[in-house]
Amino acid sequence: MCVGRFWASWCVPCRAENPHLLKAYGELKDKNFEIVGVSLDDKREPWLKAVEQDKLPWTQVSDVKGFKTEVAVRFGISAIPQNFLIDPSGKIIAKDLRGEDVNKKIAAYIK
Repeated sequence: MCVGRFWASWCVPCRAENPHLLKAYGELKDKNFEIVGVSLDDKREPWLKAVEQDKLPWTQVSDVKGFKTEVAVRFGISAIPQNFLIDPSGKIIAKDLRGEDVNKKIAAYIK
């Protein structure tokens, strides 16, 4: 399972969600679970600084094109934060995964 996480360094709600995702990642990373962060920043330095400050251990990608990045357009992202749970076949099985109990929501899908 994988969470596709759309976020940006300047997005206050995105940054507020990071501790919840860190908890989920810590609890589930050994159960074939991964997070991929897709930054919708349009400047490289703030994005990398946020990754460092928030101590985000999972894979991070960005082409620093903001909301015009191809993957954001394909997923129809118009607001962030946005999280998608994707099964091993690539199918989206849940979205809008947020809040203090995000780890429980994700764990419910992991066998």
